[in-house]
Amino acid sequence: MEKMPKWADVVLIPVISLLLAAIISAIVILLIGESPMEALDLMVTGALGSTYGWGYTLYYATNFLFTGLAVAVAAHAGLFNIGGEGQAMIGGLGLAIVCLYIPFPHWSIALMVAAVGAGLFGAAWAAIPAYLQAKRGSHIVITTIMFNFIAAAVLNYMLVSVLKPKGAMDPATAKFPETAQLPSLHEILAPLGIEFSKSAPANVTLFVGLAACVVIWGLIWHTPLGHEIRALGKSERGAVYAGISPVRTVMITMLISGALCGLMATNNVMGEAERLVLNATEGAGFIGIAVALMGRNHPFGVFLAAILFGFLYQGGAELALWTNIPSELIVVIQALVILFTGALDNMVRIPIEKIFLAFRKENA
Repeated sequence: MEKMPKWADVVLIPVISLLLAAIISAIVILLIGESPMEALDLMVTGALGSTYGWGYTLYYATNFLFTGLAVAVAAHAGLFNIGGEGQAMIGGLGLAIVCLYIPFPHWSIALMVAAVGAGLFGAAWAAIPAYLQAKRGSHIVITTIMFNFIAAAVLNYMLVSVLKPKGAMDPATAKFPETAQLPSLHEILAPLGIEFSKSAPANVTLFVGLAACVVIWGLIWHTPLGHEIRALGKSERGAVYAGISPVRTVMITMLISGALCGLMATNNVMGEAERLVLNATEGAGFIGIAVALMGRNHPFGVFLAAILFGFLYQGGAELALWTNIPSELIVVIQALVILFTGALDNMVRIPIEKIFLAFRKENA
C-alpha cells in the first residue's frame, strides 16, 4: 500500500516546498530592507504582466523543458545525467555546423535538419559516459560532470579557432542565413490577430518542446522500451531476470537524454541568438535537474516546473533591474526553490506521509 495518495506526491509536496522556499526568500528580502510583497508584485508583473514578459518566460521555460525531460528520461532508468550542460553545448555545435554549411530553402526544413544535427551531437556526447557506465562501471555522475568541462573546452576551441569569421573579435560563429532563422511567437501569432511582443525571444521551438513532452510521455509509459527503462530503474537484478539487457537499456536511455539536451539548441542558438556563442546554455543544463526533480520526472510535471523556473529567471531579472536587490540574491532565491524541491524533499515528504498513515489508521 502506498504511504500517501498520488496527488499528494505530485501536487501537495511540491506546493508546500514552494511555500517554504517563498517564506525563507521573503525573510531574506526583509533582512536587506526591501518589501517581499513589492518584490513579488514586480516579479509577477515583469514575468507575466505583458507579452514581452511572457515571451522571455516562455523562452527560458523552453530551454528548461528540454533539459528537464532529458534528466527525467535518465532518472527513469536509475541514471543521474548531470551532463546536460555539456550535451547542450555540443548539440549547439552540431546545429551551428548544419545551419552554416547546408543551404535551406525554408526555415521549416532548416529546423528539422538542424534538430537532427543537434540531437545527434548531443546523443554522441552522452554516449561516451553511457558506455563507461554500462560496460566499465564508471559512475555516470562523475563522467558526465567531467564531460561538461571537456565540452566547454571543445566549444571554446571551435569558436575561437575554426568557426569564428575572419576579422571578428568575439568568439562566435557568423549569423545564420535568413532561411535558417526561426519565426518568433510574434510572427506566428500575428496572422491570427493575436498581438505579441516583437522583442521577446520566444519562438516556434516552444511547440517543439511541447511535442517532445508528448513523445516522451508515450515512450516511457506506452512502449516496450519505456517498460524496460522503468524496470531497470526500479531494480537492475529484476530487469536482468526479466531478460532486459542493462547495457543496451543504459545506452539507449542516455542517447535519448543527450539528444533532448542537444535539441535545446534549436531554441537558444537557432531561435534566439541566430548564431552560436560561448555560454549559450546559460546554466540550463543544471536547472533541468531541478525541473525534473520538481516535476517528479513526469513530462507534464516537467512542463509546469519549466514554466515556474522560466518565471523565476525572468522575474529575477526584473528584480535586479528595478530594485536594490543584488543579482546574487536573485540566485539565492532560485537556489532556495531548488533546495526545498530537491535536496530537502524528504523534510516535507516524511511528515506528510506520517499524517496520511495516521489518518488511515484512525479510519481503519
